[in-house]
Amino acid sequence: MSMYYQAFQNHMDLTAPFRAGASSALRFLHLVPQGLSDQVVGRLSAALELISRSTLTYHRPAYGIDSVMVGNREVGITEEIAYATPFGSLLHFKKDGAPEQPRMLLVAPMSGHFATLLRGTVKTLLQDHDVYITDWHNPRDIPRSEGRFGLDDYTEHLIDFLGQLGPRPHMVAICQPSVSALAAAAIMCEGNHPSRPATLTLMAGPIDTRILPTRVNEFAKSRPIDWFESNLINYVPMQCRGALRKVYPGFVQLTAFVSMNLERHIKQHMDLANHIAKGEKEKAASIKTFYDEYFAVMDLPAEFYIETVRDVFQEHLLPQGKLMHRGRPVNTKAVSRMGLMTVEGEKDDICSIGQTLAAQDLCTGVRAYRRVHHMQAGVGHYGVFSGKRWNNEIYPLLRDFVHVNS
Repeated sequence: MSMYYQAFQNHMDLTAPFRAGASSALRFLHLVPQGLSDQVVGRLSAALELISRSTLTYHRPAYGIDSVMVGNREVGITEEIAYATPFGSLLHFKKDGAPEQPRMLLVAPMSGHFATLLRGTVKTLLQDHDVYITDWHNPRDIPRSEGRFGLDDYTEHLIDFLGQLGPRPHMVAICQPSVSALAAAAIMCEGNHPSRPATLTLMAGPIDTRILPTRVNEFAKSRPIDWFESNLINYVPMQCRGALRKVYPGFVQLTAFVSMNLERHIKQHMDLANHIAKGEKEKAASIKTFYDEYFAVMDLPAEFYIETVRDVFQEHLLPQGKLMHRGRPVNTKAVSRMGLMTVEGEKDDICSIGQTLAAQDLCTGVRAYRRVHHMQAGVGHYGVFSGKRWNNEIYPLLRDFVHVNS
């Protein structure tokens, strides 16, 4: 196993003074009076901005949700950790003085970005629900002594988190964790767990990736699992608390995503430079806000990544009825006495149409009148859980589904 993660970290540390210098110079330029060589100052500001931003961050950005409208009044939001393990926190967005609302666990993907990627999703859900989120910790900050974190551990975290919410909460899983969310629901239903979900909503999730495989799905099957372990797994650098923990580095995952739309990302940064040079602050701020989140990367535990690639994308264990949890079969037919909603995007190039819908066929114990499927026209992967169509078309369906089944 190579040490490219260590080399990458060394490079970022060595170049940090240049970025810091660019940031300092940029602050100085902001003091220059307007009208004084605006064109020169604008171009210099653009160059310094791009230099200062040529880095990644490994720290979770703030959610920044201070208040939300509940009905016709604004209520304050307080973040509190309801429960925590070394690998993740159950974060509660507590509403000050709000009426009792359905308790909901929002399950964020562990896919190279922090749970704050769902900031907009959270804010929308908060209007009508008491929202908790799986706030996953960055493995590079978790000492090796805390042990491994695989697919079974992820599923077990969901069961434990739901247990903290009390009787019959609701669960919404976004993208990759749909498999674990369905597995957790099946295990809890089979064991008659008091906190088994009242509803399970799966959004753009890879339940059965044999259906209309995407480029992402095809790549996962293009190599043997040993290749992924040899070429993509690396050790956390010595500078970090999680030194020598095996991970799939977040910057590698980000590189893969950027390469899928490389021309778009290059154009965005060229536009950013032009907006700064012309003094178009609002347009520049919009691009900067997006990339502040996009370039906040999180490593994945090696065990979790390898097991996900193998069990979900290569061997398709869940739809074949072969998925195991702690040595016991996961029986999706046990899912009953709850509502099941699946949501897909027409133009999703990460999780194609039919892959999430497959959950409906697996959960034969769910009554027909408690099933909902929605295919949202005109949206890609992220449009399923963010943006105008999520807010105006998908969310109202989810809200009504939850409230009918509460």
